[in-house]
Amino acid sequence: MTDLMMRSRAWDPFWDLQREMNRLFTGVAAPAETFPTVNVWTSRDQVVVTAELPGVDAKALDVSVHGDALTLKGERPEDTAVESAVCHRAERWSGRFSRTIRLPFAVENGQVKAKCRNGVLTVTLPRAESSKPRQVAIVSE
Repeated sequence: MTDLMMRSRAWDPFWDLQREMNRLFTGVAAPAETFPTVNVWTSRDQVVVTAELPGVDAKALDVSVHGDALTLKGERPEDTAVESAVCHRAERWSGRFSRTIRLPFAVENGQVKAKCRNGVLTVTLPRAESSKPRQVAIVSE
């Protein structure tokens, strides 16, 4: 943090409260709301979304696009324990999930492609021609 940032926050009585509230609520969201974790990249011509889906069978995934939203649905199976074993830690979430990601622009629904490799789903969504930026010619009078 820069010295200027520290000085500008010194006068703000709510900054410490905000920081503590953020710390308190970190990790409170239900796993199904944040699973799978995603990255979203855009270029002039497309959006690419990658999602980490370890342990999820690609055949059991449902990928759909409606308007400007991409929805990923599926189920991560529960780990099977060894008979007569005692679980000492269970941190991996299992169960049904549904995650919707709002896209930054309209896409060509009929040209969306999805592939899954090594537990990472990659969805490529071409930008709709109508939403691409256009150069406007200026007419002199």
